[in-house]
Amino acid sequence: MDFPPGTSYAKGLKAVGYHDLIGKPGFKMALHKKGERWWIYIPALWESGFHILEVTDPTNPRHVRFVEGPANTWTLQVQIVGTRMITSMERIAPGWGDTPGAPYGEGFVIWDLTDPEDPKRQGQFKTGGGGTHRNYYDGGRYVYATGLPEGYEGQILQIVDIDDPTHPQEVSRWWRPGQWKTGGESGAPHGTMLHGGAYVRGERAYLPYGGGGFVILDISDKKKPVMVSDLPFSPPFQSFIAVHTAQPLQKRELVIVNSEAIAENCNEPLGYAGIVDISDEKKPRLCSLFPLPRPPEDAPYKNFCEKGGRFGPHNQHQWQYQDILLHDEDLCFLTYFNSGLRVFDISDDKLVKEVAYFVPPDPLERRGMLPKSKLVGQTEDVLCDARGFIYITDKNHGIYVLRLDR
Repeated sequence: MDFPPGTSYAKGLKAVGYHDLIGKPGFKMALHKKGERWWIYIPALWESGFHILEVTDPTNPRHVRFVEGPANTWTLQVQIVGTRMITSMERIAPGWGDTPGAPYGEGFVIWDLTDPEDPKRQGQFKTGGGGTHRNYYDGGRYVYATGLPEGYEGQILQIVDIDDPTHPQEVSRWWRPGQWKTGGESGAPHGTMLHGGAYVRGERAYLPYGGGGFVILDISDKKKPVMVSDLPFSPPFQSFIAVHTAQPLQKRELVIVNSEAIAENCNEPLGYAGIVDISDEKKPRLCSLFPLPRPPEDAPYKNFCEKGGRFGPHNQHQWQYQDILLHDEDLCFLTYFNSGLRVFDISDDKLVKEVAYFVPPDPLERRGMLPKSKLVGQTEDVLCDARGFIYITDKNHGIYVLRLDR
């Protein structure tokens, strides 16, 4: 195991493992366990397909194989429960390596992981449009897909029954007024889209709806989702992905929300991470904001905006009721692009504290077209297993394995 050269910064976190991912940087991640062996599945960022690594010994990940995906297609997202895996397919956004006018795969694919190193494709759901992005699946028969069917502007919620994985069927769809353009709608605020995924708790789904705000849905009737309430976040925060993630806690009536940084060098309205109080679900309210990450004293920049690339929140570790994943409602693990992984103590929801961070060294080799302003680290996703190992991905690095060191 060789770590990339360069200067890293850490407080309360220690790097214990690394894999280069054969030069194909990863994006989102999902874990699977069979017997005493562990695997992590990592979709690639700059090409179609996903990695399979064995991480039974996380300090020495073993690359099993790379499974190719369809051409001209983003396959960025993955969800795993038991032996069932859901992988997304969508049209690549302009400027991210797409071939305009060429065919692409879309929807999501259902896989069987009976053999963890040789996934078997079972079926495919198609949106009939641009495909799906950050889907949600925690087991059972329903996938809560972040889909873009033909005729809509911005992704919407599509609830899909996969009880027969060879023939998935859409049960219902829900969208914010103004998104269904071919239905004659208009007037949705800029950036209105379900960035996903819709996190489910009981009979409620919590939706991070980008410029459309934070939404609580009643899904007791899967065929007829009904909005309970919403909470706008833009303005004052950025509008394009004003709400990127909305993760409800199980033991407290709180939802951890965050935006996604988009523009490099902080050339946009402020991004944020915060806590929404849903004790009165018809009147959700923002009750606190996370502190802004600060560079170490010996860093060659006085703030992260000066560092280059994107600075701001992106992905949270999400438990999603999986026993093999860490479930600790006093900690929030949140990637922050050029400021790496940040860990926050949220035990007091009125006084959030940063307790740990890891900022990887800047990459020396460009493997993708971003960031444009400067080749710096851009930490993308985080996933924590029940053993205490923490995995992070980057736009131009491989995968780091970390542990809390407190």
